Amino acid sequence: MSQYKIALIGNPNVGKTSLFNKLTNLRQKVGNYPGVTVEKREGNIERNGNKFSITDLPGTYSIYPSSLDEEVVLKVLGDPSNKLYPDLAVVIGEPSNLKRSILLYLQVRDLGVPAIFVINMKDEIESKGLSIDLKKLEVFLQTKIYLTNARTSEGLNELVEAFTKPANSYSPKFVVPNDYLAAVANIKENFNLDSDYIAWQYLSQKTIPFLDDEQQVQLDKIKSELNIIPKRLQVKETLDRNKLLEEKLQDIVSYNFKQKETFTDKIDKTLIHPVFGYVIFLGILLLIFQAVYAWSAPLMTMVEDLFGWIDETAISLIPAGPINDIITGAVIPGIEGVVVFVPQIAILFLFISIMEETGYMSRVVFLMDRWLKPFGLSGKSVVPLVSGAACAIPAVMSARNIENDKERLLTILVTPFMTCSARLPIYIVLISLVIPDETFLGLSYQAIALFVMYLLGVVGALGSAVILNLIIKSKHKSFLIMEMPTYKLPDWKNVILNVWEKTLGFLINAGKIIFAISIILWVLGTFGPGEQFNNAEEIVTANNPKMDEGDLENEIASYKLEHSYLGKLGTFIEPVVEPLGYDWKMGIGLISSFAAREVFVGTMSTVYSLGEVDVEDNQEKNTLLKRMKSEINRNTGGPAYNLASGVSLLLFYAFAMQCMSTIAIVKKETNSWKWTLIQTGFMTGLAYVVAFIAYQILK
Repeated sequence: MSQYKIALIGNPNVGKTSLFNKLTNLRQKVGNYPGVTVEKREGNIERNGNKFSITDLPGTYSIYPSSLDEEVVLKVLGDPSNKLYPDLAVVIGEPSNLKRSILLYLQVRDLGVPAIFVINMKDEIESKGLSIDLKKLEVFLQTKIYLTNARTSEGLNELVEAFTKPANSYSPKFVVPNDYLAAVANIKENFNLDSDYIAWQYLSQKTIPFLDDEQQVQLDKIKSELNIIPKRLQVKETLDRNKLLEEKLQDIVSYNFKQKETFTDKIDKTLIHPVFGYVIFLGILLLIFQAVYAWSAPLMTMVEDLFGWIDETAISLIPAGPINDIITGAVIPGIEGVVVFVPQIAILFLFISIMEETGYMSRVVFLMDRWLKPFGLSGKSVVPLVSGAACAIPAVMSARNIENDKERLLTILVTPFMTCSARLPIYIVLISLVIPDETFLGLSYQAIALFVMYLLGVVGALGSAVILNLIIKSKHKSFLIMEMPTYKLPDWKNVILNVWEKTLGFLINAGKIIFAISIILWVLGTFGPGEQFNNAEEIVTANNPKMDEGDLENEIASYKLEHSYLGKLGTFIEPVVEPLGYDWKMGIGLISSFAAREVFVGTMSTVYSLGEVDVEDNQEKNTLLKRMKSEINRNTGGPAYNLASGVSLLLFYAFAMQCMSTIAIVKKETNSWKWTLIQTGFMTGLAYVVAFIAYQILK
């Protein structure tokens, strides 16, 4: 069986990833490119006895990278020794911006990479009044042109058949400008290169990612001696190529009629209106939060019932003893504490995916640009901030697309304030405890409270940006230049895949941590030092001679938990959290969730199950919410979760940096422990102060 490596490359918004999903039939794996944290998507397919490994390269407008993501393209296509160097590059364009896609194709071919050209969204050729002379275009590009429609799978079979055909012979279109002939010859001689264009890349790129340190030093020395300024060479090449394309495409591409106002133009009059645009965006946010509560309720009940059945089955099948105790008392409650919130998280990801698929998310970026500038941020910061609603880790990584160092650093430092999916389970639980389940004008009070928590994240991010903007100085400013994609109906396969991947990723990442922490908590809560723990039954019975049997058993279990190793740890940290309105059990949840925020819910499930005796077969198993509602704070004698302590906890989690993975990625992206520690310390300190003030006012 012959094996081929195929690379998909194209500008953003040409349907490249949709084409990749259709080609691989959603059978793909996600990882990182070697040495960097840029996401890599690969898929394998088999056709007619051939095996194809298809890589979806990051979207780029040219081989001159303006971000770490785009640098990957040069690293793969410019180095034949790279493991991902393709047997064939498939350059994908779309009718609206054909010239820009052809420029990228010519650069790829001039690098010496075998390539073919695909025009995706073929239905838009006619709808936009375009006329393309494919035969002339094929002669100019020296390759066959393939027309596809990723949404309908039209043209995909013919495209796959082309993967095994040898690419046409190609005469390079790039001509070295006279002023740089000597410099190119110098590079070819010193680095033993045959290609003029590869040598040109050595001069025009700021760095060559596949050179070793010694070679890069040698190259920098030569460029300095020759007084080479890479940016000038890039501009020179781009202008020359655009001039060539203007001449050639005049006879190849034409409009059959005057361009009229499109459906997208009509919709944008409202959606990016300076007043109505924001009103609609806020309305969409309220709809999302209402859906998170209303749509998920029956699904949550099903999950709770499922875990109740799993728990009962485990109790009946596993013999009594430590294994039974650890599974039913630690593992099942801990995992249930995360899985039960999967419906809300999936609904959130569903709406985000739909907004991305339809093209509306780009409008959100445009709308927010003007509001971010006074805070020291630019419109380019919107993508990381909006992405933070899903997860801070990829959101922080996406800040690498911001060229300005100050704005990039500011964005990285404030993005973790945005309400991520890991905070959602905590908000759901605490809001359900302290906010009444009532409605106002058809909107749930709890949904409104959730909306306010998301707004608090925005306030925290922008407020911090103001402070940091005063501290970090820079003379340079960046500007938002972006392409507005046309509105499209969502491709539901892509939406479902996106929701599945993100929800599963959340579940696996949270599940691994919670599984480990649940077992540790169970061990600490099941064993303890001293006479008080070992003689708990005798002590409690002696102190409560008139208590009925059921209450006595619960009191014994609670007493043992308090005097276990876990209880000792909680008691030790209680003086620190007591001013915030928390008891030692809540303190344990707070400390354990410094590994990851979502651990709080799983931790409380484990802690409260340890302090509760097994229920009888004919009794309803207590859910986490029921346990938390009935919990008494031993310091105040009142409910542990009242308005004051509940709001305090909500505010703490709104502002605290409680995610080891985010801390690690901030260190990697800033390459600085200083800013990482400043960020972590500031967020934790702010969370403590705000939670303290809220509790003292409301108690």
